[in-house]
Amino acid sequence: MAEGLALIVNGKIARVAVGGAKTLLSALRDDLRVLSPKRGCNQGVCGSCTVLIDGEPRRACLTLVERCEGVDVRTVEGLANDKFMQALQRAFVVSGGVQCGFCTPGVLASARALLAETPAPDEGEVKAALSGNLCRCTGYRTIVEAVLAAAKEVSL
Repeated sequence: MAEGLALIVNGKIARVAVGGAKTLLSALRDDLRVLSPKRGCNQGVCGSCTVLIDGEPRRACLTLVERCEGVDVRTVEGLANDKFMQALQRAFVVSGGVQCGFCTPGVLASARALLAETPAPDEGEVKAALSGNLCRCTGYRTIVEAVLAAAKEVSL
């Protein structure tokens, strides 16, 4: 087993042991105790493990950790001072887009990537960007409203 793979997680270098088919999700949660990416379906379907890799939303449960050396891995913990993330978090609270909260970190990561790429998305663009994130509680309306409200706030 190779040891000491250097990852850049939330702006800091972290070393993790690798071996076999270890996923980024396992490295984040089990080794580094970064707990916002959730282990939902563990098959890349639910989006609960979504993180940003070099600014792009990716499923951490499908991403081999060995492929992450030298790339920027961001979770919601690492985006606390990000203007898009701050606006999104405020809007999610106001709109009720947070209910049980299990899907929220993955949804926020996807929404943050959308707003960084498309600062003034329309409803269809929001729905498309979030199409890989499943939520069993909200019915999505409040989530879409929150992303649109955050976009307006950031553009002011």
